[in-house]
Amino acid sequence: MLRSVFGKTLWDQRRSLLAWLVGITAIGVFYAAFYPVINNAEMRAAIEAYPEGFLDAIGFTDVTSPAGYLGSTTFGLLGPALMIVFAAAIGGSAIAGDEESGRLDLLLAHPVSRWSVVVQRFAAIVVAMAAVGLVLALGLVVISGPADLGSIGTASLFAASIQLALFGTLFGALALGVGAATGRRSAVYATVAIVGVAGFFGNNLGPSIEGLGWLADVSPFGIYLGGEPLKNGLQIVDSAALAVVSLVLVAAGGFVFNRRDVAV
Repeated sequence: MLRSVFGKTLWDQRRSLLAWLVGITAIGVFYAAFYPVINNAEMRAAIEAYPEGFLDAIGFTDVTSPAGYLGSTTFGLLGPALMIVFAAAIGGSAIAGDEESGRLDLLLAHPVSRWSVVVQRFAAIVVAMAAVGLVLALGLVVISGPADLGSIGTASLFAASIQLALFGTLFGALALGVGAATGRRSAVYATVAIVGVAGFFGNNLGPSIEGLGWLADVSPFGIYLGGEPLKNGLQIVDSAALAVVSLVLVAAGGFVFNRRDVAV
């Protein structure tokens, strides 16, 4: 008898979740530890030699200060990229993966509503993203001294990690919503990729193009990074915006899922 979709989801994915948690944290901490190598005159000169447009495109506008470096690498490029892939994987499997494999029929044969499945699967995504954010923050706190990142306070590291977790939750919600609405992982992966790439370049290049500055304001990257949590601490409005958009995406996907034919 199925007792909890939420608990079973986390249990079934425990190995992959652990692998993602360790992998994202390890990469984030590794790049943080690399800061002393970057923080010298020769490396700064080499980076500044790159065309300004290229540095803007990849978000490396400031890599000389600890907050700028960590905000450009661990929190600006690598962390979000990995979180997007992670979100697509777990969000795509939440509904669409089960439907394509035929397991969804067995799940819905139990006394559990479609809305309950959506909500509990989303709750599992939230827990997974929160776990990644927490462990990453702890890892960065440990490495901050040896990596000369001491000017970034512990509170700021946790603030940035919380907002990264909310950023991942948004893409997890997008993946879950699209999967619930379509039942196809291909649609999930395509949508997440398009939104991720468009959001990244819209945030980095939009402000430098006349008339397109608004792209940064609506980009998930802009909402997540715009308030510079590494410098200014947790941004309540930005965090709330990421959470609200996530809930809207899940609700929209659940609405369609609750009405479409899944052959059950």
